[in-house]
Parts: sequence; C-alpha cells; structure tokens
Amino acid sequence: MVFHQRPPAARKGRGAVSNIQGRYEVDVRERFDDGWSRDDEEGEPAPFKTQVTDEYAKTILTRNASPDIPFNVSLNPYRGCEHGCIYCFARPTHSYLGLSPGLDFESRLFAKVNAADLLRRELARPGYVPEHIAIGVNTDAYQPCERERGITRQVIEVLHECNHPAGLITKSSLIERDIDLLAPMAAKGLVCAAITLTTLEPDISRTLEPRAAAPARRLRAIRTLTEAGIPVSVSVAPIIPFITEPEIEKILEAARDAGAVGAHYVVLRLPWEVNPLFHEWLQAHFPERAQRVMNRVREMRGGKDYDSDFSQRMHGEGVWADLIRQRFTKTVERLGMSGFRGRFERLDVSQFKRPQVVPAPPGKQCGNATGQLDLF
Repeated sequence: MVFHQRPPAARKGRGAVSNIQGRYEVDVRERFDDGWSRDDEEGEPAPFKTQVTDEYAKTILTRNASPDIPFNVSLNPYRGCEHGCIYCFARPTHSYLGLSPGLDFESRLFAKVNAADLLRRELARPGYVPEHIAIGVNTDAYQPCERERGITRQVIEVLHECNHPAGLITKSSLIERDIDLLAPMAAKGLVCAAITLTTLEPDISRTLEPRAAAPARRLRAIRTLTEAGIPVSVSVAPIIPFITEPEIEKILEAARDAGAVGAHYVVLRLPWEVNPLFHEWLQAHFPERAQRVMNRVREMRGGKDYDSDFSQRMHGEGVWADLIRQRFTKTVERLGMSGFRGRFERLDVSQFKRPQVVPAPPGKQCGNATGQLDLF
C-alpha cells in the first residue's frame, strides 16, 4: 500500500490551514493518508474554538532599534491575533510559548490584563522620557476579544490622561469606539491612526484575513475617524504579487476618497514559520497561481523566499520591487497623499504629564510589613 501525504484543507473563518510545529519543538509530526479514509467520508475540518487566557505581564513597552521602522517604542495588549491574517509576521512569536504559529496563533490568545497598570508605573518613573508609542504593531489591539476585554481602551485612557503621544494601527472598525478619547488627543497633536487595507475584494479578504473587518467597513472607519479630526493614513500591507498587487492604485484611490491623508506599503514578508504557512494557504486557495506568486516573490528577494536585511525586507529588491515602488509613489503623489510622511515624528511630546494615580507593584499590594503573605 502506498501512503500519500494529504494536503491540509482550508478551515472556515481561519487563515492558517494547519498547526505546523514551531521551530523550537523537538518532536515533528506530519500528516499523511493511511488509506483508511475515503474522499466521500471527509467533511469540513473541525473548527478551532478561540481561547483567551489572562496573562500578567512583567513589562508592557517594547523597544526596538530597527532602522526601517518609524517608531522606537510599541505596546501590544495581546499575544496572538484572532484576525488570522496568513501573512502576519508576528506568527513565529507563538513558538516562544511552545505553541504553533499556525492555527494556535489565531485561536489560543493571551490578554495582558495588567497592561494599563504597567503603563502607569512606566510613565511615572522619574527617568522616563516620553516618545510616541505605537499600539497594535505585533498583534491587532482591536481584535475581536477587545470588545469584551477592553484592555486597549484602558491603555488609551492612561495615555489620554497623561497627554502622551501614540499611533495606532489596526484593520478593525472597533477603533471607532474610542473616538471619545482619540479625538481630543488628535486636537492636541497627540495621536494618529493607520488602517491596514490589503485588498478591496471581499472574497480575497475572507481567506487572507478571515476575522478582520471587511474592506468596505475599514473604508468607513477611515471616514469616521477623519470626520472626528483624527489624521488617518492607509497601510497597504502586504502587497502580494498577482493576488493583491493588481489593486494598488484602486486601494489608494478608495482610501483617499474616504479621507486618508497618507499611505505606506510593505511587500509580502515570509520570515520563519510564516513561509510554510503561506505556501499551504496558496495551495488551499490559489493553487493555479501558487508557483507564479512564489516565483515573483523570489525575484524580489534575491532568489530566496525571504531576505531579512533591513535595507530590503520591507520593499524588496530588483526590477519588480522597483516597479511596485514606482506605481505606489506616483499614485500617492497624484492623489496628494505624500504630505503625511513622518507621521510619528510629528506627534507632540512636550505636553506629557506624569500619571497622578500609580498602582503599587504586585508584591506590595498584599501582606504585612514583614513580607508575610496573608492566608485569607
């Protein structure tokens, strides 16, 4: 009997089609057809239920020195992201937790319930020097569980109270909920937002980023934020050859018409486990284009699936990368959207004031003077 490896099937409402092993796992498991099942016996794969676990983080601000990123400090209220975007560069971080960057990343989430308290303590430090904080960079701060958890809103309340500058990036319309805080901050030059718009095609969006807001809903969010006085740019990321790349001009025009005042882009990145996950997604949803897409990706990555060099990783290299750059740049200039570059640097840090209420560190919230913990 000959055994054949059975390709993973797409799952409704999920971006990844498998739970591949993280790169730190010792044991490797592989799916294969043992000959005992028939095609007519196979139904839709069992759904993955979303689980959200409370996490008490030790720190909340992440600092980086990457020269190709326009901010130095970021804050992420959640680990993992239910939006399920197959291209998400944060997927490999679930490997650090002993979980899969595949389906686990979008179904086994962690909520940093003490995020606001940690932020208050950080801003109250005598040596703290304010600089703009980017919120929702690694995973979306407005993913579905935020409706119940409200951690992102708690963080924004602290920033609002302290006149601390921040930039938010999301593909969720839930950001509209916090306009009552964001609009007054924007009036002081303290906040800006970026809405990620990868495609205008609902069918593509449902497979590419299955639990994110529909493209039309994101355009409406741009319009709503703009009308509230909040400067909004559009993030066309990632640009995927032969899938979303043909829409570059249409996306920018739709975003401009909705009120966006700036734009930036990133070509498809496939670091670590994102690479095999994206290959599986291509075979599940665009098998007829899969080889063509990857050939073009490699042409923009020096013959490789991915190049992590700071000078190349965001925009690629070569003829096709340069063509995308020209198309994007010329369209942005034609639409009058080129004046919002350096959006983070323009936020005002001079109005910062330290928080009036600062929670005590966890070790000092209970127990007696000798350090003995109370039993009851």
